[in-house]
Amino acid sequence: MPKYTAPVRDTQFILTEVLGIEKYSNLPGFDNAAPDVLSAVLEEAGKFVEEVLFPLNQVGDQQGCTRHADGTVTTPDGFKEAYNQYCEAGWGTLAAPEEFGGQGMPHVVGIAFEEFMSSSNMAFAMYPGLTHGAVSAILAKGSQEQKEKYAPNMISGKWGGTMNLTEPHCGTDLGLIRTKAVPQPGGAYAITGTKIFISSGEHDLTENIIHLVLAKTPDAPDSVKGISLFIVPKFLVNEDGSLGERNAVSCGSIEHKMGIHGNSTCVMNYDGATGYLVGEENKGLAAMFIMMNAARLGVGGQGLSMGEVSYQNAVQYAGDRRQGRALTGAQDANEKADTLFVHPDVRRMLMEAKAINEGLRALILWGGLQVDLTHKSQTEEERVAADDIISLLTPVIKGYGTDKGYEIATNMQQVYGGHGYIAEWGMEQYVRDARIAMIYEGTNGVQAMDLVGRKLAQNGGRAVQTFFGILDSECAEAKGDERLADFASRLEKAAGELKAATMWFMQNGMANPNNVGAGAHSYMHIMGIVALGLMWLRMMRASIAALDAGTGNAVFYETKLKTARYFAERIMPDAGALRRKIEAGSEAIMALEPELFAAA
Repeated sequence: MPKYTAPVRDTQFILTEVLGIEKYSNLPGFDNAAPDVLSAVLEEAGKFVEEVLFPLNQVGDQQGCTRHADGTVTTPDGFKEAYNQYCEAGWGTLAAPEEFGGQGMPHVVGIAFEEFMSSSNMAFAMYPGLTHGAVSAILAKGSQEQKEKYAPNMISGKWGGTMNLTEPHCGTDLGLIRTKAVPQPGGAYAITGTKIFISSGEHDLTENIIHLVLAKTPDAPDSVKGISLFIVPKFLVNEDGSLGERNAVSCGSIEHKMGIHGNSTCVMNYDGATGYLVGEENKGLAAMFIMMNAARLGVGGQGLSMGEVSYQNAVQYAGDRRQGRALTGAQDANEKADTLFVHPDVRRMLMEAKAINEGLRALILWGGLQVDLTHKSQTEEERVAADDIISLLTPVIKGYGTDKGYEIATNMQQVYGGHGYIAEWGMEQYVRDARIAMIYEGTNGVQAMDLVGRKLAQNGGRAVQTFFGILDSECAEAKGDERLADFASRLEKAAGELKAATMWFMQNGMANPNNVGAGAHSYMHIMGIVALGLMWLRMMRASIAALDAGTGNAVFYETKLKTARYFAERIMPDAGALRRKIEAGSEAIMALEPELFAAA
C-alpha cells in the first residue's frame, strides 16, 4: 500500500531560511505568518492531509464519480465527509482576504498547503482549488456587489466554483467559442452553449456551484476580442443571500478519464441559464486569465505533488526490496541479495527525483511569494519587478514542472519493476493522475509558446532581463565563497546557454517564426533548469549558513549540499544540449508534407 508524509520540514526550510519570509513582516498579511504560527499551520496541514485526505486517494480512483438520471453527481465514498472537515478546519480560508472571511495569510502559505493536498489526494484537492481560482477572478474584476454576494460563501467552502472555457470544437483557440450570452431585462444575460472538460462541474460537496463562463454577446466580434465573462450560479442567489431556484445549467455527462477519477470532469449544458457579466463586455479573456494564471501555478504544483508522493514510495520500496548484488561486491552478507539502493541506475532515478522535486518546491514557493509582493510591496518598482518575474516564470512552473512531475512518476514506477504496473501498489495511479497536468490549463506546448512568443518580448524584454540580472548578481556573489564557487560557475554556464538561446531567437525568430515554435519546448526546459539551479544555489547558501551556525539537524543540511551537487553535475549540463537543439532551427521539423507522415 502507498504512503505519504507531508514534507513539512523542507517547506519550513524554504519559507524561513531560503525565502526569509519573516523579513516581509511589515507587509499586509505577513504579520499573520510569524514563524511559530507558520510552523503550527504546516504541522496541522500535514496531519490533516495524511490522516483525512490520503486514505481516500485510492478509494476515489477506484470508485470515481457517479452521474445520476437527474443530472446530479455524487463523489466517492468519504469525500463529502472529508470536505466538511476541510471547511470546518478553515483550510479554504487560509490565504483569502479577511474582508471576505479569510485568514489573510500570504498567498505563498496557501501554495504550500495546496502541494500537501495534491500529493495526498489530487482529485479531491481540485474541488477547492478551482473555487480559489474563481474567487480570484471575482475579487479582481467583479463589482462590489458581486464580491459581497459570492466571495464569502466560496471562501468558506460553502459554495464551490469552476471555470468554463473549452467547447467540443474549441480548446486553446478561445476565439472559436460559440456559447452565447443574450441580454435580458434587468441586466442579466441568457447563457446558451455547451462546455466540456469542466473540472468539478457538478458534485455533492457544496450547496451551490458558481460557474465562471466565457461567452459572446450577440454583436460581439467573432474573435478573442468578443469574449465576455459571466457568473452563472447552479442555484440563483436571492437578494438576502439565500438560495433561489435551480438555474438552467446541468451536467450532461461525466468524462471517462485516464486518471483523477475522484474529480467530476463534466460536460456542462447551458440552456438559457441566467448569468451576470463580470467586468466589461468583450473584456472577458483578461478576466479569465487571472483565474487561468492562478490555475497554471496550481497545476505546476500538481506536477511537483505527483513527483513527491511517487518518490516517497519509491524510496521506501528501494529500501525494502532485495534484488541482485552491488557491482562493487555484496553489501549485506547476511542476506541473499542487496537492496535496490546498491544499484547506480536506481540511485540515478531517485536522485533525479529528489533534486528536481526539492528545486521545484523552492521555485513554486518563490513564485508564490512574487504573487504576494506584486500586490503588497511598498514601492511600485518592487511590485513591477515581482510581477515581471512571476509572469515570466508561470509558464515554466506549469510546463517544466508538470513535464518533470510526470517523468518522475514514471521513473518511480520503474523503480518498482513489475510491481509498479500493478494497481495495489498505487504507482500506476500516480502516473495516470500526473499525465493530465501536462495537458490542462494550456498544454505544455502552449506554455512554451506563451513563454517565447509573449513573455520574452513583453515590455521590451524587461522581465527576462530582470531574471538575468538576478542570476548574474547571485552567481557573482557566490563565486566569492569557495564552498559555492563550483556550483555558481556551473549555473553561470547554464545561464549563458539560456542567454545564447534567447539571442538566437531574437536573431532568427522574425525571419522565420517557425524557428521560435520549433525551439520553444527546449527553451522552456533550459529556463526550468536554470531557475531550479538558482533555487539550489540559494538552498546551498542557507544550508552552509546553518551548518556554520551549528543550528538544526546537520544531516538535513549536508544532504541538501549533496543533492545540489547531483543537480549541478547531472542535470545542469542538459542546458547545452537543449540550446543546440534550438539552434538547429525548424527546417527538419517542418520538412515533411502532411501526407508523408503516413507514408510507409
